[in-house]
Amino acid sequence: MRLVLDTNVWIDWLVFDDPSIAPLRAAQQAGGLQILIDDACLEELKVVLAYPELKLDESQIRIHLETVDRCVVRHVGQRKAVALPRCSDPDDQKFLTLAGDASADWLLTRDKALLGLNRRLKAAGFRIGSPSEWSVTHTPAD
Repeated sequence: MRLVLDTNVWIDWLVFDDPSIAPLRAAQQAGGLQILIDDACLEELKVVLAYPELKLDESQIRIHLETVDRCVVRHVGQRKAVALPRCSDPDDQKFLTLAGDASADWLLTRDKALLGLNRRLKAAGFRIGSPSEWSVTHTPAD
């Protein structure tokens, strides 16, 4: 399973320790999935981690980025000829592009502009959903 995480999901994972992220974190730790990131998405995460509202010092930011580095596979491949819809927020297009280029199965986000595109992704080969939606469809069998 290959996933792309929007910055808001990373912030929930790293900063807020949101319980809805626990199944995702457990699957990653168990080796059941690959989380993909590229330079553009990582740069946005670095910028957001430095937002004053998050009240993170340089040491905390460094620790969070080290966590990300341990969790991800860097995608540096070439662009694929995948037809992708345009996101109403141009800053979010990079997540669609990464998911398409890296042959991801899911793009996880809480962003309404991205979530609204899911029904238009038939040919792209991946789904867009929230971490909770993903975990409901990927709960390990008892």
